[in-house]
Amino acid sequence: MEGKPAGVFTSTGSLHGGQETTILTLAAPLIHLGMIFVGVPYSTRELFTTTSGGSPYGPGHVAGGDSQRPIDENEAAICRVLGRRLAQIGRKLQ
Repeated sequence: MEGKPAGVFTSTGSLHGGQETTILTLAAPLIHLGMIFVGVPYSTRELFTTTSGGSPYGPGHVAGGDSQRPIDENEAAICRVLGRRLAQIGRKLQ
């Protein structure tokens, strides 16, 4: 796993359900494995408009108490940004 990029996506039942704490907690073992932790830069406009999930640490989804809330446009956009960044960084590291 050394030298490979890694990012974390999270989903919770509530807006203050520990999304950032979960991502930061998972970052430590990834770094211990020698992976390169990748987040979402503030150039991602959706970080400023999301009301449901996502931070510079990684994408988040608030599924609701019944886990039935679908991913919204902002959440999906933040996920795509992280996916693109992981692919770009992976290619550069090859």
